Amino acid sequence: MDYMFAQGFLGTRAPLFMDVVTLIVAVLPLLVYGAIALARKKFYKAHGFVQNVIFVVSVIVVGYFEYGVRMGGGFDAFMEGSGVSHTYASIVLGLHVIIAVLTLVYWSRTVIKANYQAVKGVLPGLKSNEHKLLALKTFLGIVFTSFSGIWVYLLLFVY
Repeated sequence: MDYMFAQGFLGTRAPLFMDVVTLIVAVLPLLVYGAIALARKKFYKAHGFVQNVIFVVSVIVVGYFEYGVRMGGGFDAFMEGSGVSHTYASIVLGLHVIIAVLTLVYWSRTVIKANYQAVKGVLPGLKSNEHKLLALKTFLGIVFTSFSGIWVYLLLFVY
């Protein structure tokens, strides 16, 4: 797994795994929006399939990221070389972690509930409005997670 810590491709001090995860996090809202567009066009089965794939891949990416951070020495190790104060970066990281964890919990709930309701035959249909509200909140969480993750990356490896 040494390849994870090779020089990344974004031209910063970040290791390869951070660049990969950051790129995925940056495009995640666009991918999810694309899946939402499928539902708006009434391609419900495709929407459900794509959302499930995006969710599973995202969980795997989070696991890959967590492994890399732990093996790389944690937050303090990645702070070395940053021109940003440790306190400021810690606050931003804490905010990001709170947003990301809440979003993951909410997203998990949304996906599990949608899969269950689709099997029961009430989605699309009877539960569509409820699902749309859950999905909107989840999507906003994904957008905030993406922006805050990019912010953390910039603080650690650019500034």
